[in-house]
Order: sequence, then structure tokens, then C-alpha cells
Amino acid sequence: MLKPILLVEDNPHDLELTLLALERSQLANEVVIKRDGAEALDYLLRRGDYQSRDDGNPAVLLLDLKLPKIDGLEVLKTVRETPALRSIPVVMLTSSREEPDLLRAYEMGVNAYVVKPVEFKDFVAAISDLGIFWAVLNEPPPGSLRLKRTRRIEELDD
Repeated sequence: MLKPILLVEDNPHDLELTLLALERSQLANEVVIKRDGAEALDYLLRRGDYQSRDDGNPAVLLLDLKLPKIDGLEVLKTVRETPALRSIPVVMLTSSREEPDLLRAYEMGVNAYVVKPVEFKDFVAAISDLGIFWAVLNEPPPGSLRLKRTRRIEELDD
């Protein structure tokens, strides 16, 4: 079983486009969707409705910056301060080109900051590249199940 991709996005249009782009990249990873920062943290920390979810962290966290309840930077801060979550790759996927947002995200330990392209074709290409890199090509931290990832790469080669 491949590790899921956790997508935290509150905008229905951006969510639909992101899912379409991930589908077009033909990744086999399940995409877990959360609509606000509080729900994302509950999922990651296995609390509330998610106490009984399977062990393990997502392959990557695609995180919107501006979220209801708890914003993306606060989610990032909690992820980086929680030893069990610290190694999750976090990609800030946002429409904000504000330099303070960019600087703060990198200071807090984001792995990548991607501004959502306006053109559909560019958006699909960007999401597809992100999904393939983080879910397939990126070398996971020690302790991750490499065999599962290797099988996926072999499937892509066929």
C-alpha cells in the first residue's frame, strides 16, 4: 500500500483542479482531502474522528496557505514541532505571491512553495510534477517502506 497524499484545500474550484491534475499524473497514491487546518491537524495527530486511522504519515502534505479555522502556516508550525510528523514533506500550494508569506513559510521549514498558476494547463503540469516528485521520486526518510515505492516505480517503467 502506497502512502497517501494529504491535500488541505478549502476552495472547491482549486480542490477540483488539483484532484484532476493528480489524476492525470496517474499516481496510484490515495489522496486524502481535508478542508481546513484544524481537520488536517486532527488527521495528522490521529485525534478525534481520526484516532483509529492507519499508522504512518502521508507521502507529502499539499497545504494551502489561507485556510479556515487554522491557517496553513500554523499547520506547518505544528508539523515541524511534532517529532512524529517532522519528516513529512510539506509543499505550500497557494495563490499568495506575498514575499512575507514566502519568507515565513521557508523560515518555518516548508520544503517547497508553489504559487498556483492561473492557466489550467500550467496548473495541471505543476500539480502533476509535484505529485510525481514527492510521491514517487523523492527518497523517503529512514524507516519508510521502500519496497512499496520501488514497486510503484517498476509499474511506471512498464
